[in-house]
Amino acid sequence: MQKNDQPHPPHCAAMESDIDRIVKVQKKAFLSHGSPSAQERINLLKRLRQAILLNREPLMEAIDRDFGHRSKDESFYAEIFSSLQTLHHTAKNVKKWMRPSWRMPGLYFMPALAKVHYQPLGVVGVIVPWNYPLYLMVGPLAYALAAGNRVIIRMSKCTPSLAALLKNIFRETFDEDQVALFTGDEISGSEFTKKPWDHLLFTGSTDAGREVMRAAADNLTPVTLELGGKSPAIISREVPMKDAAERIAWGKMLNSGQTCVAPDYVLCPKERIDEFTGSFREAVQKAYPTLKNNPDFTGIENDQQFSHLNALLEDAKAKGATIVEINPANEDFSNIRKMAPKLILNISEEMLIMQKEIFGPLLPVIPYDSLDEAISFVNNRPRPLALYYFDYNRANMDAVIQKSFSGGVAINDTMVHVGQENMPFGGVGMSGMGKYHGREGFITFSNAKGVLIKPRFNSGKIVYPPYGTRIHALIKKLFLRL
Repeated sequence: MQKNDQPHPPHCAAMESDIDRIVKVQKKAFLSHGSPSAQERINLLKRLRQAILLNREPLMEAIDRDFGHRSKDESFYAEIFSSLQTLHHTAKNVKKWMRPSWRMPGLYFMPALAKVHYQPLGVVGVIVPWNYPLYLMVGPLAYALAAGNRVIIRMSKCTPSLAALLKNIFRETFDEDQVALFTGDEISGSEFTKKPWDHLLFTGSTDAGREVMRAAADNLTPVTLELGGKSPAIISREVPMKDAAERIAWGKMLNSGQTCVAPDYVLCPKERIDEFTGSFREAVQKAYPTLKNNPDFTGIENDQQFSHLNALLEDAKAKGATIVEINPANEDFSNIRKMAPKLILNISEEMLIMQKEIFGPLLPVIPYDSLDEAISFVNNRPRPLALYYFDYNRANMDAVIQKSFSGGVAINDTMVHVGQENMPFGGVGMSGMGKYHGREGFITFSNAKGVLIKPRFNSGKIVYPPYGTRIHALIKKLFLRL
């Protein structure tokens, strides 16, 4: 989920020295304290959960101010509830995740014991985007703390109200040698990535992700990148159109489409395009009878994103696209940072809307003749973060799952796979690298250290030099039979 502001010019020296000081403080604390116990980690997670619970109303109000208008219900479900669920699940499972994993040593190394210990990496940096600024801060923080790390967070410049509130909350909740938070005005994204992190997690655009990797390379910092991309929704020939359109509309309209896993375009059988257009319109009208002053309908978060959406729209119009606006009450959106949802028909490849992630309530609809053609269309483009397929035919479901390539898949729904705490979440290829939900999140922020323990008896002596003995010849014969 996305999108972070692009790297900014260098910040003032005073703020740069402040983060350098805290990085050193956290590294020193990590080395002196070592790996925290399970109970210490659980206490940190519970402390954060309680802070969010107690401050849920101010947090939602701050997000609303930053957006211009953010649906309170969307903020509750997508930010507050989701964050609390992540923290609850993580605290509940951290003891189990921390247990060493026993492995079977190779036959020729017996007798021996082999196991994997999961140790914290050290100090983790987290760069938070503006679209789900609380949830996409809490998730990485929860898994990093569960793995025993110390964490420094950089919020987006586009969420100043939330960042200021969180900064105060964190000062009351954590010592700075455990968790620290910087606002987007205190340090730029480009400077933040240059610090000597033991791991860096970034959520944002693909272009910014490239810059993050370049900066992180100087310190050989391992990175987790969640970059979004153009997530397709494929509609089958047989699925009831009402089911597909309603669920696609929900995924596209939530947060006004400003979600990294929102359906970015629809692949629809060419003979069902009109049916989809009508069903999608009905689904939107039912959920949002009005738009302009509807508290359920979220605005576009910032001027830059609003301009981006209008540029995509104007480019598509100029290149021959047909625009189907869905504006149930025929409202005027002048001088307001809201946008009525629009279906984009008669798409061509040279349109910018098919080249860039949309991140708003614009939805291209592309006809196809066969399911294999639809899968090929997806696979011949950069790997998407998510793929959605609508069909109740098991064989077709399996074909899409096996033949397509994406970070994750949801069948007969959109976006809900992200909230499954027991499943990994992340991109592949151009949509990102690394996973950070559930146990995979714990492992991402851990060093899986392999440990082999040998007893007093040393079976390995049989291969010690001098070589060329009969026992060496026998061992070679045995090895070659494996």
